[in-house]
Amino acid sequence: MRVAPSLLAADFCNLRSQLDMLNSSEAFCLHVDVMDGNFVPNISIGFPVIKAIGKMSEKPLDVHMMVNEPGRYISEVRDCGTRLMNVHYEACTHLNRTLTQIRDSGMLAGVTINPATPVAMLEEVIDIVDLVLIMSVNPGFGGQPFIKNSISKVTRLREMLARHNSSALIEVDGGINLHTGTELAKAGADILVAGSYIFNSSDPHNAIHSLSML
Repeated sequence: MRVAPSLLAADFCNLRSQLDMLNSSEAFCLHVDVMDGNFVPNISIGFPVIKAIGKMSEKPLDVHMMVNEPGRYISEVRDCGTRLMNVHYEACTHLNRTLTQIRDSGMLAGVTINPATPVAMLEEVIDIVDLVLIMSVNPGFGGQPFIKNSISKVTRLREMLARHNSSALIEVDGGINLHTGTELAKAGADILVAGSYIFNSSDPHNAIHSLSML
């Protein structure tokens, strides 16, 4: 299993030491949440901070845009050194165009669906995405309880990818721990985004390792 630590749960007063820890860990990439206080009821970091993270990180950046009309920011996200830009289905008026522009910019394109959005809504864009992120909590805040029907959504998404002969990865974000991670791995998830489970652990390295072994 690939693990993407969510920096939303990191200690930003000690960001350099947190990134040094992640650089020496088994983390696959770093998950960076960008929130605008509009699409979700919270505000997080902006592009100057992401650019600084990109310079310090030895791991690829997976930038999750929880903002309205994220297509406006493709060049800014790219210029932060981002490997994958992830946008919400619910936030894009012209999703096909946005995903195509992300790919044309040189980044991988990810699409995210909220807990109430059916997997079937992605049928028309599944051929142009490199990753699908299933939110297993409502976006905007860390530390929320896992929504159990996310497991069956992973199963349905895996079936859709097989029908389209797609190599897109399945990522899941929210309420991840060893128990939920095990169930998601069985359902076919490729990447687990974990925040509180890693950064609230007395041994973050071991927390990342335990998830990577699923």
